[in-house]
Amino acid sequence: MSDQDDRFGLRTYLTPEEAKEFHKLFVSSFVGFTAVAVVAHVLVWMWKPWL
Repeated sequence: MSDQDDRFGLRTYLTPEEAKEFHKLFVSSFVGFTAVAVVAHVLVWMWKPWL
């Protein structure tokens, strides 16, 4: 394992490299979820407009 000095913050178990990898996965998942939600809203709007 890495030295404790390589860790971020007080109670984290991630090295800077692991944190960057996690952040990349988190952001890409968020963007994918948002894209699916936008497409779903557009399709529902085309089917049955709510305004």
